[in-house]
Amino acid sequence: MPSTGRLPTLRITEIFHSLQGETSRAGLPTVFVRLTGCPLRCSWCDTEYAFNGGTTRSLADILSEVASHHCQTVCVTGGEPLSQKNCLPLLTALCDAGYSVSLETSGAIDIAGVDPRVSRIMDLKAPGSGEEARNLLSNIPLLTLRDELKLVLASEADYEWAKARIAEYGLTERCPVLLAPVQGQLRPAELAAWILRDRLPVRMQVQLHKIIWGNEPGR
Repeated sequence: MPSTGRLPTLRITEIFHSLQGETSRAGLPTVFVRLTGCPLRCSWCDTEYAFNGGTTRSLADILSEVASHHCQTVCVTGGEPLSQKNCLPLLTALCDAGYSVSLETSGAIDIAGVDPRVSRIMDLKAPGSGEEARNLLSNIPLLTLRDELKLVLASEADYEWAKARIAEYGLTERCPVLLAPVQGQLRPAELAAWILRDRLPVRMQVQLHKIIWGNEPGR
């Protein structure tokens, strides 16, 4: 990662103020810091515009723009934010500044170095994503009750896979588990029916920001 003097820099796709659309923080006004780059290519990805490009910015510049929004909840996302090594000092700096910080990560990169004050929202990739093999299963024992595990599902087969992994790893005893349908591939009502039928102790989520603004980038 390039740096200017001793100040760390990061490649940033966008920083914006919106409502959190997912996780247990859904509906909260949030500043999103979207880092550029991702080593995965999930079949249902809705942020392909963050794979490349972006602008190299100093940590001080990023913190200044975050502060300009006057919002205490911050989400660092991507792309895959942990693909940039300076994501870790960014997370720590945000926590030091007093923000309530969450990190959205694919689960394909080690989360052990993330500041313990951060709520880690980690994906577990179902087969329908095309990236199941990239799941770094050694991350699972690192999850705590302040973290959340998200499984995005494209089909009933994905749901059955998710149900098996929940049982295999005791996931709902480790942290909150979120199940989400892929927009346009799995009807929310179907997923809701399966969860209720099987009495899974999980949270179902839909993408609130897409309900409000559609698929508009930067929302």
